[in-house]
Amino acid sequence: MVCEMCGKAGPTKPVFVENTKLNVCPACARFGDENKTSGKNAGTGPSATIIEERLQRRERRMQTKDVYAMQSGELVDDYGGLIRRVRTRKGLDQEQFAASINEKRGIIAKIEANDLIPDEKLTKKIEKALDISLTETVQVGGEISAKGGSGKMTLENFIKKV
Repeated sequence: MVCEMCGKAGPTKPVFVENTKLNVCPACARFGDENKTSGKNAGTGPSATIIEERLQRRERRMQTKDVYAMQSGELVDDYGGLIRRVRTRKGLDQEQFAASINEKRGIIAKIEANDLIPDEKLTKKIEKALDISLTETVQVGGEISAKGGSGKMTLENFIKKV
């Protein structure tokens, strides 16, 4: 017979390599396990618990993500000035601060000039490094008083009467 691993011709024996039954030569048999050939579960493959874990991981991976639910709040108005003030108070220049959070100095300069809005991941890194909060919770769709006293918003609330 021919070894299914190295291709040598000669006597082979069945061995389990990575839960796969192969007919291998005695030299390649050291890479496998012969003990799985006996017993009632010989050659059945992965157990049901392993399959269940893999299915659960796949299910979590395949779920759709709600982009709006992940946003925790809005950036404060002068986020760049706040970062600059706290950074200089801690005695760090832009180069040192950028190196401490594994970012480029140009990115930090643009953020401090309010030319670049940092994404959520970068915002969290800056907040953690400087021990500040750059986000604030904003109430969406506040109460608008309608003339009828019904509390519902109508088109009349948006029209400016002359």
